[in-house]
Amino acid sequence: MANRTVKDAKSIKGTNPQYLIEKIIRSRIYDCKYWKEECFALTAELLVDKAMELRYIGGVYGGNVKPSPFLCLVLKMLQIQPEKDIIVEFIKNDDYKYVRALGAYYMRLTGTSLDCYNYLEPLINDNRKLRRQNREGAYELVHMDEFIDELLREERACDVILPRMQKRQVLEENNELQPRLSVLEDSDNEDLDEDMKQLYEEEKERENKTEWKKKKGDDDRKSSRRDREREERRRHRSSDSDESIDRERNRRRERRSRSRDRDRSRSRDRDRRRDKNRDSSKDRSRDKRRDRERDHSSRNERDRERSQKESDRDKERNRERDRDRDRHTHKSSRH
Repeated sequence: MANRTVKDAKSIKGTNPQYLIEKIIRSRIYDCKYWKEECFALTAELLVDKAMELRYIGGVYGGNVKPSPFLCLVLKMLQIQPEKDIIVEFIKNDDYKYVRALGAYYMRLTGTSLDCYNYLEPLINDNRKLRRQNREGAYELVHMDEFIDELLREERACDVILPRMQKRQVLEENNELQPRLSVLEDSDNEDLDEDMKQLYEEEKERENKTEWKKKKGDDDRKSSRRDREREERRRHRSSDSDESIDRERNRRRERRSRSRDRDRSRSRDRDRRRDKNRDSSKDRSRDKRRDRERDHSSRNERDRERSQKESDRDKERNRERDRDRDRHTHKSSRH
């Protein structure tokens, strides 16, 4: 009863919403401890608190296919089917990045192609870091824009097969979706517009000067020659300015990509150092334990030797006493 979909739930992609997750993974989720303790009798209002407690994303891990809390909450959302407004608020939440990731993943599973493009594409501008658990149970670093791009482009995410989507080009041709404009292109276009505006003003200034000199000049032929030379120089300048603008734009893009690569390499180095320190601490504790065991065994060996010597000494004393006693009895018998 606790694993059934609510009665008034709508079918998604022509099937029960919970069937969007494969049966083997679904059965593992039903049997896991997190589902039984944390997801029992969970409503749409209480789901927000559980989503705020998430600390990583992921699918299943380990040889016996253990589900992550992220995947358990996704199945719970498919079971209770919260309203679309709640999912949109999840996606628009800027304070908790894992709440946003949960809402985006649920929207990709249940939403239409138009909704996925409209609600998920703006999240590509979010460059915050996320922790993701891989199939071995280890954590790796991804960014929010990489996760969203994976939802929009890949066929499988978090070990779940995603429903098929219409291509963006088809929706644009049907006038259902506006062409996408990148933020980088917008900033570059703004810079280009400012440069072109400044160039236009300079050009206008030069034209006014040439007109004034043309009226003032005596020789029309010389003034026309000068005008032609100025026009050629102006064209050369405009072509040079366009080239410089393109160079500056490429320089900015390279700078952004280098900074992203630098951040990723730093985070990888930090994770490697942390793993190395953890391994070294384990080795030190193992060596200490072995030394303690060795000392304990040597101490036991010494105690055994000491007790053996004492027992031998006692036996020797007893023999001496017996001899003395025999000697004494023998003398007394002779007298």
